[in-house]
Amino acid sequence: MRIKVSSGSLPKSGVECLIVFCGQKSSSDKAKAKKSKSELVLHGGTRQLNQRIQESFEVGRFKAKPGEVLMWRGLTNELAQNLLAVGLGEESEFELETLRRSAGCAYRALDKEKLKSATVSVESLTGFSKNLNGIGQALSEGLVLASYAYVDFKKEAREEKQKNDLTYEFLCASKNEVKAFQAGATFGEELAKNVNFARWLGDSPGNVINPENLANEAAKAAKGTALQVTIWDKARIKKEKMGCLLGVGSGSDYDPRFIIMEYKGAAGKKPICFVGKGLTFDSGGISIKPSAGMEEMKFDMCGGAAVIGTMLALAKLKIAVNAIGIVPASENMPGPSANKPGDILVARNGKTVEVNNTDAEGRLILADAICFASEKKPQFIVDAATLTGAMVMALGDTHSGYFCNDKELYSKIESAAEAAGEVLWRMPLVKEHTDDMRGIYADLSNIPSRKGAGSAKGAAFLKEFVGEGIPYAHFDIAGTAWDVGHRIPYYCAKGASGVMVRTFVQLALAYSR
Repeated sequence: MRIKVSSGSLPKSGVECLIVFCGQKSSSDKAKAKKSKSELVLHGGTRQLNQRIQESFEVGRFKAKPGEVLMWRGLTNELAQNLLAVGLGEESEFELETLRRSAGCAYRALDKEKLKSATVSVESLTGFSKNLNGIGQALSEGLVLASYAYVDFKKEAREEKQKNDLTYEFLCASKNEVKAFQAGATFGEELAKNVNFARWLGDSPGNVINPENLANEAAKAAKGTALQVTIWDKARIKKEKMGCLLGVGSGSDYDPRFIIMEYKGAAGKKPICFVGKGLTFDSGGISIKPSAGMEEMKFDMCGGAAVIGTMLALAKLKIAVNAIGIVPASENMPGPSANKPGDILVARNGKTVEVNNTDAEGRLILADAICFASEKKPQFIVDAATLTGAMVMALGDTHSGYFCNDKELYSKIESAAEAAGEVLWRMPLVKEHTDDMRGIYADLSNIPSRKGAGSAKGAAFLKEFVGEGIPYAHFDIAGTAWDVGHRIPYYCAKGASGVMVRTFVQLALAYSR
């Protein structure tokens, strides 16, 4: 897929497909709104084009609801051979995420048509928002995110995808609009490509992306950027006294890796730290999981994939921050040397942990990584992990839950998520939950002594490894890391979402100012 930005009036002919975005407008008086029909909102265009869409709106064929599409094919004596109308919903409720999702719907509609090019009327969008940079970014993100599909092992689908190489032209009404729109479109395209790389890592099977290969793919993707990638093998991990990571990886034939990605984009500034859980496959270990659905445990490294995608995006977009991405990578398998319930592990900071359930392993590998991040004296540490099923029970697949110990960081996270279009919900991080994670024979237990609040207690456990005074947030993405396309149209029905990459990049931007 290719994207280009130009300016000028709509051509008289020769456009293979024209995409216009439309909305609806109801009366501001709620009583009148119930009795009267909504009006079609359509900015720009031509009289002939507008009339065609208006007629379909009046008879109910097209209601301009968010994500709704209607295609006219084989048009003659008009400016386009094909016309695609895309709904944005109520004009007064327009948000950039609405555009992002509607752009995803537009991509899926056109993907079925086997076209080579499409022209988007930017004028049809500027009536909804004058934020040219924002609509350029959201439009590009929606299209690029929707273009992703994991077809590495499907020959026909892979060949078909290579054939369908669609070019999108974003046509601005005047030259004055091009610079701001182009900046947003370029930013959105690059950001979405790195989200898609994180999705590819998550979708790849465990026999392809094991700890070593995850590290190698991160290093390979970073070539040609300002990123410095360091990979520690098992011997170095042992030397660095990361006993929790070593313990989790001991049951697998694949040795663990510790991935460090460093980006220096701002001289003299303290770094920001992103930590991601890199469990490339989680069987549960000795405390083995039920077999039903275990194939989905290849997605247990989606937090790590998000951090890798974030670091690549920061470097490629040249964001003015210093950032460190840290991914502890391992498998959790019940091999002959696997750690056992009752074993005690020693973390990098010297704290001891009773392993009372080997399936609560993510917090163990994150513990060593958070200790390492704390040693960098960063402005903040955030981590992303598919940590608990309890988070899925609490929030389902609509919100990513997060825990935060700092008001300023909390405020910036909320703003970053809103700008990114990702939905978060803050959860409690309290002393009572930390108390429930105290061990009997060690400083801590990896599972709580009392039932309930499993996600919050997991977060409380992790906070014990954060250096004193460092702002910290933990994101539990167990419900949102994969299979969310039934809600968000620019994602696949099945597969990794790359959640948190966009929010983390927006968070980094907040610290670059």
